[in-house]
Amino acid sequence: MAATLSPYSSFSSTETAAPSPLPPAPKLRDGIRIARYTSLEHPASLVAPLSRVLSTVPAPASPEPNPYKGSGTREDPYLVDWLPGELANPYNWKSSYRWFVTAIVAISTLCIAFASSSYSGAIADISGRFGVSTEVGILGLSLYVVGFGVGPLLWAPLSEMTGRVFSFNVSYPLFVLFNMAGALAQNIETVLVIRFLAGTFGSAPLTNAGGQISDMWAVHERALATSFYALAPFLGPVLGPIVGGFTDEFAGFRWVFAVQTIFVGPLPAFYRDKLTQKGAVMLVLSVLFVPETYAPTLLRRKAVKLQKQADEEGTGEVFVSKFDVVRKAKAEIVKTGLTRPFALLFRELIVACLAIYAAIIYGTLYLFFEAFPIVFEENRGWSLGVSGLSFLGIGVGLVVGTALTPLNGIYYRRAAARAAARGERTPPEARLPLCCVGAVMLPVALFWFAWTSTPNVHWLVPIVASGFFGCGFLWIFTAMMMYIIDSYTIYAASALAANAVARSVFGAVFPLFATYMYTNLGLQWAGTLLAFLSLACMPMPFLFWKYGAFLRRKSKYAPSAPLASAPAATPQPKEPITADEALEPEYAADAGEHDGEGVHQEGVVSAEKTGHQVV
Repeated sequence: MAATLSPYSSFSSTETAAPSPLPPAPKLRDGIRIARYTSLEHPASLVAPLSRVLSTVPAPASPEPNPYKGSGTREDPYLVDWLPGELANPYNWKSSYRWFVTAIVAISTLCIAFASSSYSGAIADISGRFGVSTEVGILGLSLYVVGFGVGPLLWAPLSEMTGRVFSFNVSYPLFVLFNMAGALAQNIETVLVIRFLAGTFGSAPLTNAGGQISDMWAVHERALATSFYALAPFLGPVLGPIVGGFTDEFAGFRWVFAVQTIFVGPLPAFYRDKLTQKGAVMLVLSVLFVPETYAPTLLRRKAVKLQKQADEEGTGEVFVSKFDVVRKAKAEIVKTGLTRPFALLFRELIVACLAIYAAIIYGTLYLFFEAFPIVFEENRGWSLGVSGLSFLGIGVGLVVGTALTPLNGIYYRRAAARAAARGERTPPEARLPLCCVGAVMLPVALFWFAWTSTPNVHWLVPIVASGFFGCGFLWIFTAMMMYIIDSYTIYAASALAANAVARSVFGAVFPLFATYMYTNLGLQWAGTLLAFLSLACMPMPFLFWKYGAFLRRKSKYAPSAPLASAPAATPQPKEPITADEALEPEYAADAGEHDGEGVHQEGVVSAEKTGHQVV
């Protein structure tokens, strides 16, 4: 339930109880000087000095009077928003800095996925060392992926309450510790428990990184950054078996956990049963260089600064972030984060179908971590480390797919121009062309791989097939994520969480039956079964291309704009922000497109009228 926040309430409070009686509103003096902030990082933050330098771009040519909407009284407080050209707004950071942050966020996500699959190279060693079956050893892989599904239900609400950086700084160090604990495990029970916990605490970047990309990149420029980021969670699993295989072959399973920990943070590396300190990598890079990007958190900090200044100068003005006027209580945010993804999964046909599709191909990717050793190690006689190199085919396909993703941008820009000419919003279905191509490519690649995987066929042929699988896989996922975001806007985070839960379940289950399936059906028919599953899903993007608009009109959560009419003679007032929009502004249909939209422009409200000076 949404609660109206009292202007005098603490900005970190989410209580819904009735406020105590307030004193009469003071008479306003001349207003405080309104500054365009360069950075809103906490002074104690390690990111603050660098963010001020790297985010700097030329300021607007001349200051404009930009008083905030409202009267500055407790009944009608000033609604704090971004000013035009304000450098603290992530959308206004210079492009090179945004790409720098995007790269760190993407690599942080890559190392989470890397830790999931590098374990596969140590399964045989772990199973033999602790005297358990191969299936029990595989549980370490499956439970980690289960953590991928559980974590987003926890970290997404936390990021909405405290910001992106806080949830990362809470969870990522624990992820490092659980990876380190794997190097010290003395029984299989410990290995399985810490793998689940590592997946759960490591999933914060999987939850937050997509939001961070949307926090920094406006809708029209988001596709390329999203495709670059989308490569990370899928390239990580490809690199994992290569590194894990060679590491286990030459140093044992404890070093596999040690390498994981070296990648993600400061670790004690296992050596001769003693621990010696190593350097920090992604944890340190993220803490030092990734600033807060979540607009509600940043504007809340800005409102606090302005309120403090007004109190010190005794002007009597009241400032509130525009996202805090209608604000959900913490319990409501947590409840929404836990329940809405499942509501969308079971009530929305688009979400359900795409979740099933994503789950099947994601499960196929994780099944390959058990299938490739069977195909290349057992049947072709390759060593553990060399068999891991067979995943390079998928990796090359992922990279090629990322390089070709901008081709869809050409079609999207043309569709956007046609929609703009009609005065309409660009239809989300304009994101789907590459998804359609990938949907055809995937079953072709799987049939190709299945019937060339036997030892009598040159090893290069199935690896080339796996490259086409990687390319189609990436195109499907990238287009699918963008389509969900464009279709569900402010509910996109819940729709994406539903997708993540479904694919994590399949990613956990598929590897468990891989050995039985390939043993009982043989290389060719086991692979053919996977190809038929993807073939059954192939019509989905084509059907959404044709009927997506109709389905969105029938949806409770997916807004579908009506056909545009002639422009109104006078501008229509913008609807007030809802509690849901205040939680997910980065997924709005026009996110980042209108700089300074939430303040009075010059000529509408004068500086003399309000007493404000903008500097």
